[in-house]
Amino acid sequence: MASTVDEITINYSEDGQLIVQELDKVVLSKGAWTTILFRYQDFNRAKQEFGPEKYTIRRYQKVDGTYRPKSKFNISSKAQAEKIVEALNGWIK
Repeated sequence: MASTVDEITINYSEDGQLIVQELDKVVLSKGAWTTILFRYQDFNRAKQEFGPEKYTIRRYQKVDGTYRPKSKFNISSKAQAEKIVEALNGWIK
């Protein structure tokens, strides 16, 4: 478990093989509750390569000195990400 926001990652390995590869992250909020936007790729075992970029927003709560995952929202495609950005831009401008 991560004890600092910088240590939080969604990289995931099985049997020495990286299955989820974190490409980037943006910390949206810090504190007892932390929200992070991740850009990542999943490994396609059939093709033996990483697939298209994906995005996820995850919330973590700090309990007893470590951050624990509490909720997540996976953005299913680049098109969905663009629609989210478009909607947010419309609301905040």
